[in-house]
Amino acid sequence: MPADLHTHTNFSDGSFSPEELVAEAKKVGLTYLAVTDHDTVDGVRYLYENNLYPNKGIKIIPGIEISASNPEHDVHIVGYNIDIYDSRLSEMINEISESRWTRFSEIVKKLQENKYPIRETDVLQVAGASRSIGRFHVARVLVKAGFFKNIREAFEKMLGKDKPAYAPRYFPEIDEVVEVIHQAGGLACLAHPKLVGDDFLVEEICKKVDALEVFYPFHTEEDVQRYKTLASQYNLLLGGGSDFHGTASRFVSALGEFTIPNELAEKFYIKPDSEV
Repeated sequence: MPADLHTHTNFSDGSFSPEELVAEAKKVGLTYLAVTDHDTVDGVRYLYENNLYPNKGIKIIPGIEISASNPEHDVHIVGYNIDIYDSRLSEMINEISESRWTRFSEIVKKLQENKYPIRETDVLQVAGASRSIGRFHVARVLVKAGFFKNIREAFEKMLGKDKPAYAPRYFPEIDEVVEVIHQAGGLACLAHPKLVGDDFLVEEICKKVDALEVFYPFHTEEDVQRYKTLASQYNLLLGGGSDFHGTASRFVSALGEFTIPNELAEKFYIKPDSEV
């Protein structure tokens, strides 16, 4: 049976609710499912507080994907098996969330100045339950309004770095992210290393983390072999997942389309108290 260690819900920028994601994971036959929303654990909290985690029939790994600071590259660190109520993690999430809200307001203002008449309320309606509001939600509004054909075009023309509606935001330092994940009892994994765009930086981060996301839809066989070698060099766990968001504009369009073997995923899994 397969596993997926990288998925998102509508508590960040996914389109599936947490219970829909779990139900779909069961339907396609996943054994392990990591819920790794961007800069929030609200989706995992929802599962826990509604008695949906632990869940009979599937092993859920509580996680988070945190965007870390780097002046030139996008660096995302995934935390697995974190304490979702850890106080320091909560403080970091709150600071990131406040920054996201400020940024999204600035983006909407810049879009309006560039003759794209969308409103903050339009973005909030698309974001729904998410407190982790980002450019993806804005892009969805722009596509829905007919300004762009798809989300990729919205980023390429308006929302990407150095584009007219781009606005910077706060990112915690890489070392701080790893430290907070470890304090919350979790494993830190560098996500989609090829998308970082700098293998020298990837190697530097490998010295700090516990795992490397070797298997990813965007990685070629050559990439996989290169990152396997790097993971072996630094004695890292081999991670992987689909980065499923529930939208066809991402690398996969369906959960279960991209998976990793259970023997890799089980190394990231810790039994909840109710299963011990």
